[in-house]
Amino acid sequence: MYRKIYIDMETKIADVVISRNGRDKDKLFIIIGKDDDYSLLVDGKGRKLEKPKRKKNKHIKPEGIIDARLAKKLISGEKVTNNEVRRALAEYAEKRKEI
Repeated sequence: MYRKIYIDMETKIADVVISRNGRDKDKLFIIIGKDDDYSLLVDGKGRKLEKPKRKKNKHIKPEGIIDARLAKKLISGEKVTNNEVRRALAEYAEKRKEI
């Protein structure tokens, strides 16, 4: 019997990640908070900034970083809206399809 073994890559706030496990498997999220074992994830629609998803770091796969303006806002602690998160993820998804 074979099992997938995931190598943990370092993630940081404002990274785009894909969920590896659970009912939200293969969905894109943005990290808005982080500690040693868990990350707080949002997508702006199902998981809004007011109620982020808490997910173990081993269950997410880093994809890349979003646009610089939103990343700067998230890192500095400025107010970010769900609409900005949705827009950034949609742009990232489009770029991902092109590759």
